[in-house]
Amino acid sequence: MNNKVLIQLFVPEIDETFDLFIPVNELLWKIKKLVVKSVYDLTNGEIDPTKEYILINKITGEIYKDNVIIRDTNIRNATEIVLLLSK
Repeated sequence: MNNKVLIQLFVPEIDETFDLFIPVNELLWKIKKLVVKSVYDLTNGEIDPTKEYILINKITGEIYKDNVIIRDTNIRNATEIVLLLSK
């Protein structure tokens, strides 16, 4: 496995899709924070980075836990992930 994987991120809140490279040696909560900040920056503030979000595998429906390293999940190149507001 390389140092990064290319994911397809769906953000239903704003009806947008992004292709993002994420590092595989980081904890998921750090990646989630970076992803939310990236989407916020790319959309000129259409999402609220102060709110809590969750990452879900679009195909399997698995909700990713925050304290897992990316390489220990099923996230690989071309994985489709949904970014949703947490309740």
